[in-house]
Amino acid sequence: MIEPRSFTSKRGKALKIESFADFVAVVIATGLGAGFIPFSPGTFGSIVGLLIAYGLISAFGSDALLLQNAIIAAGVVLAAIGVWSGERAERIFDQEDAGQIVIDEVCGQVISFAFIVPYLARLGPAWRWWMIVGFALFRMFDIFKPYPIGKLQDLSGGFGVMMDDVLAGIYAAVVLSLSLWFVV
Repeated sequence: MIEPRSFTSKRGKALKIESFADFVAVVIATGLGAGFIPFSPGTFGSIVGLLIAYGLISAFGSDALLLQNAIIAAGVVLAAIGVWSGERAERIFDQEDAGQIVIDEVCGQVISFAFIVPYLARLGPAWRWWMIVGFALFRMFDIFKPYPIGKLQDLSGGFGVMMDDVLAGIYAAVVLSLSLWFVV
């Protein structure tokens, strides 16, 4: 007799917050709670990253050097706190790379706009439409995980949580930049 495959959820099995540091780690790892949305939490985490990038471009768009540095700094800071909070959240949720952990999507989405800065002046108000393209590119690389993105998930702890999405963000940034170079 063939046994039906059991459905294994990627959702965390528990929520064991035992300290203030655990609480902070959960808030960060879930992208300010976006990871608790029961459907497509990674997409909602990416939307948080999109909003951060949008805010940075809106605030610093007139100064290309400052904007470039702000996007890179945001990516580095999000990656660093993502490694810490992701590793801690895995223990809190009692699940490796639990579905509620979306800080990796937040970080990867911000990184996907790292190379858009040189094109902003020529794009004018159309830069907002290119953010949708950057969003779609990042989600595509995050979901399909072309080589070696999928391999990076095998890393342990917070690095395993973060590095595949960091590389997906880099892939998206390169493709977005090349697209802009050909179109603009």
